Amino acid sequence: MFKKAILFFVLLLSNASFSQNDNIPEELDEVVINSSRIDIPFSENSRTITIITSNEIQLGGVTNVTDLLQQVAGLDIRRRGTVGMQSDLYIRGGSFDQTLLLIDGIKVEDSQTGHHTMNMALPIEVIERIEIIKGPAARVFGQNAFTGAVNIVTKSNADSVNSLGYQLGSFNQQNVSGTLGKELENRSIIGHASVNASDGYRYNTDFQNQNYFLKGSFNKDQNPMDVLGYFTKRKFGANGFYASPSAIDQYEETQTSLVGVSSKYQAGRFQIKPRIYWRRNQDMYVFVRDNPSIYRNLHITNKVGLEVNTSYESDLGVTGFGVDLAKVYLRSNNLGNRKREMINVFFEHRFKLFDDKLDITPGIAVNYFSDFKFHAFPGIDLGYEISQKIKVYGNIGYTYRIPTYTDLYYSDPTTLGNENLDPEEAIAQELGLKYFDTKINASIAFFNRDSDNLIDYVKENEDDRWQATNIRKLNTIGFEINTSYNFKINEFDQNIKFGYTFIEDEVKELDIEFSRYSINSLRHHLTSTFKSQ
Repeated sequence: MFKKAILFFVLLLSNASFSQNDNIPEELDEVVINSSRIDIPFSENSRTITIITSNEIQLGGVTNVTDLLQQVAGLDIRRRGTVGMQSDLYIRGGSFDQTLLLIDGIKVEDSQTGHHTMNMALPIEVIERIEIIKGPAARVFGQNAFTGAVNIVTKSNADSVNSLGYQLGSFNQQNVSGTLGKELENRSIIGHASVNASDGYRYNTDFQNQNYFLKGSFNKDQNPMDVLGYFTKRKFGANGFYASPSAIDQYEETQTSLVGVSSKYQAGRFQIKPRIYWRRNQDMYVFVRDNPSIYRNLHITNKVGLEVNTSYESDLGVTGFGVDLAKVYLRSNNLGNRKREMINVFFEHRFKLFDDKLDITPGIAVNYFSDFKFHAFPGIDLGYEISQKIKVYGNIGYTYRIPTYTDLYYSDPTTLGNENLDPEEAIAQELGLKYFDTKINASIAFFNRDSDNLIDYVKENEDDRWQATNIRKLNTIGFEINTSYNFKINEFDQNIKFGYTFIEDEVKELDIEFSRYSINSLRHHLTSTFKSQ
């Protein structure tokens, strides 16, 4: 399988060599990626990164972030319900708890459970681009970026956001949305509101989803500041979502909100980016919709955070350092009342050698959790430009995830947590090759992840309860190929994309009959898109 992948990529590059333009497409070349604590242009990054641009979002033919991410190779979206009502995000065979979601760089993970990660998926009308960082990112973002991270970047230019929409579909599905923006002198404001509802395609699958978004950008020319607010409320029948397929009367309501303020200051060779934010999630679940007294859970999670990211340019390269502080509060009738303090201190330096052809970025993050103490995440990225179009790169990093409160304390008739769980750990490596051109972009990456103490819900017999357990070891190996070809037909721009990911899991020293999460990776994932404009 790996030999065939290499042969395919070599043939692709040999065909691409006839392209006549040496420039990288401007739309991506100008994008600065937040895959490290140092701002690095997309073309210079030494990691596997996928960018979904504003143009691709506009032409994607989708109405929500869930459907948009499903088009990316290596991302496995597992849904419950329709139109992104509830879904889980997996990267390269990891679990939904091992993927971090960010909004404009703000970490919006949920300490209760990773099932709530995609609650924060914004309406596509306010999204400028989506950055997908594959591979270990704990050194950069902290412990939840076990297998990767997705950063949703919101729009800051209000010139072309104004829109009104109404959609009508089967089962009385209706979607009403409106986005308004105003560009003023050195500042702008963008607002969005939408309601999406349906009677459901079968019994107890009705839903209503409300979204409200507001962003103000101030002092854009110097020391810019962004103020962001988002609120989403979801009500939906959860027929067969949890427990067992026979549990057809389940019902759930969630409310998720985010308020964040961020800025950027330039002082000589120093760049300072402070950020403060508050995230709240409320989750109410009942086992029998018309009789909540039979079984009802209510969880309310609050997270308050402060970050200061600093970079310094010198003759030796660029140094990034800073600190993240956060506190989490949980109130729950099932999980109890909990709180957790978190501190993350990071440092990394980017060297550029041999006429800037070789880049080396070692770094380390040290995290403190009040209930799991200190942990360090070292790692290093390397890249070498073989030519103006071709770059080879590799990275290795230690990654880590502490248990969620659901892993630790949850209890119901079908599932049981475990207060004695250990954190998950892994060493991940990646080796890749990128080709950039105005007509053809292509990349191939091989990856390996050796995981210890993975947390899964397992049972020996089909009638047993699912029990949260540290399974011993799991080795995940695979490769990923992505290609994009741009051409014209009668002055109309055309684009074809193909992506393929192969994943193979090997469970070591484990004898368990049933696993809910850790040993059911998507083995083959093929994606393709065609756009014309």
